[in-house]
Amino acid sequence: MPISMRRSGRSSLLLAFLAACWSPYGFAGGGLPSHVHTVAVLPFENETPHAELQREVWQALRAAMQSRLGVRDAPESRADAVVRGTLVRYDVDIPIAYAANTRQVTSARRKLQVVCDIEIIDQKTGKTLWQRKGLTAEGEYEENSEATGRRIALERLVNDVIEGAQSQW
Repeated sequence: MPISMRRSGRSSLLLAFLAACWSPYGFAGGGLPSHVHTVAVLPFENETPHAELQREVWQALRAAMQSRLGVRDAPESRADAVVRGTLVRYDVDIPIAYAANTRQVTSARRKLQVVCDIEIIDQKTGKTLWQRKGLTAEGEYEENSEATGRRIALERLVNDVIEGAQSQW
């Protein structure tokens, strides 16, 4: 292949690469509007009989918003956006599998569900950035290991919220 064709090909590749790098779209704030730098995650209203669930959801969401969306935590009065919600339901001990072997220590697999209504509000505009009613997250666990199922369900819940916020660009 002649040298001029190789140079031309390299130049074309370089131009294509540079064109791809320049884009009018940005991903600052993980998909939130560019002016959203701080977020207040409020403790969710808790309609379930499990008081500790409110704290666990609050802590998990605060940590994920900071680490995965790149926003800072702030009090509600100074935050650019607010995350609020209601824990609607917490169902535990839903049977999903039984062991046929009666000599096994674990006789069943269980599932739990966490259901919540959640919204992210832009405090500058008053606009709802993302909202989900009846957001359901599930976690499976071995019998007598509810904490494992709750941890899995909360991870899934947080992932759904972060993905929802990121999808708003």
